Amino acid sequence: MKLSRRHALASLGAVAGSAFLSSCETSASEKTETVVKPAAEKKANFTYCLNTSTIRESKLGLIKEIETAAEAGYDGIEVWIPTMQAYLDGGGKLSEVRKRIDDLGIKVEDAIGFAQWIVDDPAVRKAAFEQAKREMDMLSQIGCPRIAAPPAGATEKAGLDLLAAADRYAQLLELGEQMEVMPQLEVWGFSANLHRLGQTTYVAMESGHSKARILPDVYHLYKGGTDFTALQMLSGEAIEVFHMNDYPANPPRETMADKDRVYPGDGIAPLDQILQTLASSGTPKVLSLELFNPEYWKQDPLVVAKTGLEKMKSTVQSAMKS
Repeated sequence: MKLSRRHALASLGAVAGSAFLSSCETSASEKTETVVKPAAEKKANFTYCLNTSTIRESKLGLIKEIETAAEAGYDGIEVWIPTMQAYLDGGGKLSEVRKRIDDLGIKVEDAIGFAQWIVDDPAVRKAAFEQAKREMDMLSQIGCPRIAAPPAGATEKAGLDLLAAADRYAQLLELGEQMEVMPQLEVWGFSANLHRLGQTTYVAMESGHSKARILPDVYHLYKGGTDFTALQMLSGEAIEVFHMNDYPANPPRETMADKDRVYPGDGIAPLDQILQTLASSGTPKVLSLELFNPEYWKQDPLVVAKTGLEKMKSTVQSAMKS
């Protein structure tokens, strides 16, 4: 049931009050505690995930992608719906996918889909919700708890009513609760509408739904013009999955594209700041390596996966010591 604005504001006030009280209790505790941990001992509750876009052009297929992520040492994997559908179209079974996942001991943390749930056209939107339901059903069968909800179909023309988008996201969240696969509202830096973190957060907040979540990305935040300090304004539970990558000094932001993403630590993004902000939230975060670099696609996919994991862990270690 959708919350009224007054009810939503009251709820937000209650949450803020609780957070304030928690902060006061922590401050009081800190005054009586004389032992301070050195910076090198700071902990971060991160797990590491491979978004299969990183090795997509190797054309391994769904099962081999899962096996590659597990062999490289990742905790989890983000699958792409088109790859899963191709596997099913070729005669594969979801029960076999689930068994392989369980045998390897890896988690399917999220999936990347492109249903156009946010658009104004009611016919397109209706078909998109039917598509989302089918995709969520597939994901529930393999134990995946999330699906990305980017602003697909609303990227080229500006002027989308963000309150209407919030209502549509609320409907998608309600469907996600029914299917037990929750949509994560994704920031797309090239979108004419949800290219900034503030826009995306507005849609999530105005949905009035307690399960609303945001899926940010280092590259997309930079591409869309969001300052990374904005991440400090989100509560710990607002982000569950964070797409990790880096960007070079050139080309400039205006002409930079997906293909320009590089391994974490190989670019100029303020990863220490980003990771420290995520770690300070106090809630678990899935760091998922999402790259579209054609130079990496030419290489052995296992080598790329291993290299990406090593570089993610190295950037986290550096950030926690800063």
